[in-house]
Amino acid sequence: MRKTIAILDYGAGNLTSIRLAFEHLGAAPFVTGDAAEAARADALVFPGVGSAKSGMEGLLARGLDHAVRGAVAAGRPVLAICLGMQMCCDRSEEDGGVDGLGLVPGTVRLFRFDGDAAPDGRRPKVPHMGWNAIALRQTRHPVFAGLDGEAFYFVHSYFAEADGPGRAATTEYGGLAFASALAAGSLVATQFHPERSGEAGLALLGNFLAWEGSPCC
Repeated sequence: MRKTIAILDYGAGNLTSIRLAFEHLGAAPFVTGDAAEAARADALVFPGVGSAKSGMEGLLARGLDHAVRGAVAAGRPVLAICLGMQMCCDRSEEDGGVDGLGLVPGTVRLFRFDGDAAPDGRRPKVPHMGWNAIALRQTRHPVFAGLDGEAFYFVHSYFAEADGPGRAATTEYGGLAFASALAAGSLVATQFHPERSGEAGLALLGNFLAWEGSPCC
């Protein structure tokens, strides 16, 4: 039987691109803002664009925080993307400080490059936007298999400061090696957008479809 994939709609997601990417891979995902319906899916996708405060408000208002926590507790695969990844951390300093779901230890911080400049005198731009490579830390995780050193598409001003075992990959920007992917139990999360990252992104989504959520490494 084909795995059912629920893409969470809480008012802060890039839903169409994600749905089309999974359909390209032969999956049949569905978009839902209903927590009970999401809880019945075999796997969840937790996307997000925008700010931490509005994202958490939308998630909590729909009860989808319980759907995410319940899936992780039950060992069902969860893929969080961009703001979704940041909301899985303990806290974000965005919007004056916002509590996250606490599924992976870490604090989300704004890129700050005041006083830092490249040899040509230019400072890194914020947001970090465009293609950049990942360096795997959890090299045996099945969702990231074959993707060490591959480039993915990023658009973000905030990053997860996560140095514990949940840090699955890092990316260098402006001399800072930040956590570009997290993994803990049946949760995997990416700061980059796999649905906008060409063949490498499709490979990651395909790996996620095949993954049963078993903890790695």
